[in-house]
Amino acid sequence: MTSSPSRTALSVNLNKVALVRNTRHLGIPSVTRAATLCLEAGAQGITVHPRPDERHIRRGDVYELHSMLKTSWPQAEFNIEGNPFHNLMDFVRDLRPHQCTFVPDSEGQFTSDHGWDLKADADRLRPLIDEAHYLGVRVSLFMDPLPQAMAAANAVGADRVELYTETYASAFGTPTQDAILKSFADTAAAAVAAGLGVNAGHDLNLANLTAFLKAAPQVQEVSIGHALIADALEMGYAGAIKAYLASIDRAFSRAS
Repeated sequence: MTSSPSRTALSVNLNKVALVRNTRHLGIPSVTRAATLCLEAGAQGITVHPRPDERHIRRGDVYELHSMLKTSWPQAEFNIEGNPFHNLMDFVRDLRPHQCTFVPDSEGQFTSDHGWDLKADADRLRPLIDEAHYLGVRVSLFMDPLPQAMAAANAVGADRVELYTETYASAFGTPTQDAILKSFADTAAAAVAAGLGVNAGHDLNLANLTAFLKAAPQVQEVSIGHALIADALEMGYAGAIKAYLASIDRAFSRAS
């Protein structure tokens, strides 16, 4: 595995589009239309995190997106996130997306807020990771920035880790930023050394994304939802996507 990608891919999480749609019974804004506009603007993938209570992405959305992507955007990656002990594996078995991201959320959890504890969960995760591989699906594990945990993620069978970046986002612009960012850089390097690919996501935005990717150029994919959709309210989908792609480009530009 190479030490870093030539350019980090952008996957757009559409949960917040569905959340707005669900406040009325009009079917707008359309999740599939949002996906189309983001991909037309240059995004490389689409992410959804369908929770059991369907408070944002619904089961039908996942199937409609899968059909649309397979038919119209076969080059785009479809990443389905969720807890494999809740509803995620149903989608993996039915749809066989490019990637599934295992996230240790409780059923009523407000938002993802921690990674897996592999000392406690490895034995339960291993057969589900094996099943996803049998179905031809890449598995990414949602993980905290702990370099020492990367070998365990590889040992349990993961293909990638998704680094949970909220602690970096919270520290951005504060005196602790550099120390927190170093923990992510060290974890990304440890993941690659362990034979893993690296994804990242949670509270990344236009202000903090470039610095993060400069410190951790090994990141192959960022999944961004809340901030990007909020920016799209002002910029439009195309404008927001182009702004995020420019932030990624600056991280890999020698002149930056």
